[in-house]
Amino acid sequence: MIYIAGRIILIIRIYSYMQFKDVIGQEAVKQHLTEMIAHDRLSHALIFLGKEGSGALPLALAFAQLVVSQPVASPVVEDLFGGFTALESKPAFVSPEDIATMPAFARAEQLIHPDLHFSYPVIPKKSGDKPVSTDYITEWREFILQFPYGNVYDWLQFIGAENKQGNITADECNDIIRKLSLKSFESEYKVLVLWMPEYLGKEGNKLLKLIEEPPPNTLFILVAENDEQILPTILSRCQLVKVPLLADSEVAEALQTRGNVPPDTARQIAGISEGNYREALQLVQHADEDWQSLLREWLNATLKGGPVAQVKFSEEAGKLGREKQKQFLRYFNHLLELSVRIRVLGAENLVLGDSEKDFAQRLNKIASVSQQQAIIEELDRASYYIERNANAKMLFQALTIKLYHIIQNKTLILSN
Repeated sequence: MIYIAGRIILIIRIYSYMQFKDVIGQEAVKQHLTEMIAHDRLSHALIFLGKEGSGALPLALAFAQLVVSQPVASPVVEDLFGGFTALESKPAFVSPEDIATMPAFARAEQLIHPDLHFSYPVIPKKSGDKPVSTDYITEWREFILQFPYGNVYDWLQFIGAENKQGNITADECNDIIRKLSLKSFESEYKVLVLWMPEYLGKEGNKLLKLIEEPPPNTLFILVAENDEQILPTILSRCQLVKVPLLADSEVAEALQTRGNVPPDTARQIAGISEGNYREALQLVQHADEDWQSLLREWLNATLKGGPVAQVKFSEEAGKLGREKQKQFLRYFNHLLELSVRIRVLGAENLVLGDSEKDFAQRLNKIASVSQQQAIIEELDRASYYIERNANAKMLFQALTIKLYHIIQNKTLILSN
């Protein structure tokens, strides 16, 4: 894969088994979910809401696998005298620590359990196709094993979407209704994990009745990043499970233990990634990039070099590739945020490398807090357009001009 170096892929495969203990952080959420199963308080529809890189998807998968791997009560049978007797009472709850010993867990872990279903955005394989998630189940299993913290962009590129838009279609909704109308095979529950309900259009209304009045022992688990993009009619029918962003310390520890990243580098990457483990892995891939020198070149071209130097830099930045461009802008944002923190807390109260501390202090000399905030907003906007395939050379040229005016013309900030 082009997103993460081969060494990192191997590490992810080692740690991709979907048990709670393998999900980074989120201890409070894990405890809450465990208690829901243990005390038989499962809602029929849950929505795991967490930003990219928080681990909402691996957490939902671990939860789903814990549900379908629980022991099932013996059926009620007719005795010799015409009565009916249960062979045994409801089995005891098996904890996340012991669930791997259950016979059903091996199938659940490999995402091949017959009562565990998945839905996710897909694309037509050829013109005229009406794709459903099942058409991509082999790719889905491989994707989860390799990139459990990947986002929808990673998934669509994994299946060769290029610039095509993924969707969860009306045909997919019909397939969900069909699958969940069947009886469970071996688990007490039938479970559907629907990733990215934001990609449900109005066709999602087909699922409303099923979500509101599901067949017995049916569990919907929706996994989303942005609740504002979900159909309100679906959102209102689900119990919310909030998945917060990871702490910097959790990201740094995961990078060290899972990726053998040196402690200083892990701490720096964790600070830049801001709780997004997917972004942290991307940064590990380019840990050797000298973003600081590139940023120094950009600011010198912007403030001192004139139009020729600015155009030259825009051409160089345009050749970096989309992921590197986003990481470079994120690094600039990181230094600007450090600059603000230095103003408030003082450099001596922050754990920073000498070069970062010096650069952040220099940024404080050329821009006020309001100017730095304006630059951060422009960098965020540029990252948004890069995600949507904007012409990189033109984007960096326009951004360079904006930075020049923000820093040199303070009245521009006041007027905005």
